[in-house]
Amino acid sequence: MTDPDRAAVADGSGDAAALPAWLSRQGADVIVRVKAVPGASRDSIAGTLGDRLKVRVSAPPEGGRANAAICALLAAACALPTRSVTLESGPAQAQKSFRIHSADAGCLAKLVQLA
Repeated sequence: MTDPDRAAVADGSGDAAALPAWLSRQGADVIVRVKAVPGASRDSIAGTLGDRLKVRVSAPPEGGRANAAICALLAAACALPTRSVTLESGPAQAQKSFRIHSADAGCLAKLVQLA
């Protein structure tokens, strides 16, 4: 059985109603709601936790290093330069929002696939 969120994004019909709760569109940009897990053994997207994408990074939660690592991980997942991903909210919290600038349907599909 196919997950309708994954199918809608994969076939390019990824309208806002079909996107997972942790992913939303704002114009050409995408907002990714994240549950950050700093200090992990390796960097990875580890599925979802409630209405958030769970992202593990090895960087510590000090001096913005974990936030920078999450930006780099999301950018790599979308094959975009790191500067295309910015922290929107939650700089010192586990629950954060990141903006992926000019994200295309391929980026959406890849993020949903990794979740």
